[in-house]
This record gives sequence, structure tokens and C-alpha cells, in this order.
Amino acid sequence: MVSAPNNAFRSLYAPGEALLHLDPQDPFWRKAPALHANRDPFGRLSPKLETTIRSRWTGEHLYVLFECPYQTLHLKPEPILHAKTWLLWNWDVVELFIGDDWEHIERYKEFELSPQGEWLDLAIDRNPPEIERHRAWASGMKTRAHVDEERRLWLGAMRIPFASITDAAVGPGKTFRANLYRIEGAPEERRLVAWMATGSESFHVPAAFGTLELVV
Repeated sequence: MVSAPNNAFRSLYAPGEALLHLDPQDPFWRKAPALHANRDPFGRLSPKLETTIRSRWTGEHLYVLFECPYQTLHLKPEPILHAKTWLLWNWDVVELFIGDDWEHIERYKEFELSPQGEWLDLAIDRNPPEIERHRAWASGMKTRAHVDEERRLWLGAMRIPFASITDAAVGPGKTFRANLYRIEGAPEERRLVAWMATGSESFHVPAAFGTLELVV
């Protein structure tokens, strides 16, 4: 496989649907290209927070696995797993922003996952912002997460229906606009990771997105 350019993340085809495995050495994940995100939104190295991300895809779903070495855990008390958690970004999370509108780049979807398995899905339209529509939208995403305290590592996986991202058919060569992020620590000492630098503490800079490509 030819290596992807720095602004491209490749998702590898899977012939069938799978459970949300959290072991990177599981056959489902092992062949998937690994992306290593180790810089903050301004492009400065954050080696202690290097996050490894892998992705697979089927005709129906996009799968994403995050491996997150941690220094500390900032977790929401009494997590809720049966419904989305509003303001989840105030706690430790990983995030995928992804869109299929190349003309109106301010329209995209946001998917978040915590070390406890909490999740949040939002339909973003920043021109103008429509907060109530963000709250009501439902993607049908599934999540799973686990904290390995001995290794100081947490793992999280997402399964996202393509129907929540695009109205178009998906197949090899299909490309989406995307960025990947991570937040660790309490708000007053939070540490940030961004795959593609935004030049801002805000992750919502769609002009900075890279691409996610479906490959076989």
C-alpha cells in the first residue's frame, strides 16, 4: 500500500460487519493503517499524548479505534451510556469531525467518545449556528471503551452509520473531509491533540480539515 500524504487518513475495507473490538491486534484492526496524532492544535509536539487511530469501513458503517496513553483521567461522575452526553467535551474525549459537503465546508458531523463509553453526536452548521438542531440530531452511532489503569492507556471504538454522514454511495476511493482530536484534563489544565493543526484552541476550523479516504 502506498503511504498516504500527511493530510490523508486511510480507512481499510472490511468484508463484513464486526463487533466493536478494542484490541489493536485483533484481526479486524491489525491490517488497518495507523495514524499517529501527537501535536496540539498549534502544531507543537505533545509526545506524551500520542494517540494512535485506525479505521475500517463496510458498505454500511465507518469504524474508528483510538489508543490513548494518558497522564491523568478527567471523567464525568455518574456516566450515562444510553443517551448522548451534552457538553461531553468538558471531560476527556476523542473526537471525529467529518463531512461530505465540499462546497459548504461549515456543514459537518461531530462524534465524541469518552474513556467511560459516553458519546455525543452533533450535526454542525456554523453558518448560521443552529444549536437546537445539534442537540436533536441522532446518528445511530455505537461506542465501546475501556481504561487499562496498569498500562495507563484507554481505548475507544466508534461505529458510525454512513447514512448519518452522506447521502451518496460509498465505495473505494470515496473521500470525506475530516479531522481528529483529543482532549485530556480538567478545563483549567486541559491538553489538546489535533491531527491537522487548526491554529486555534477551537477544533471548529473546517478549513484546516484533512481527508479520510476509503481504500481496499
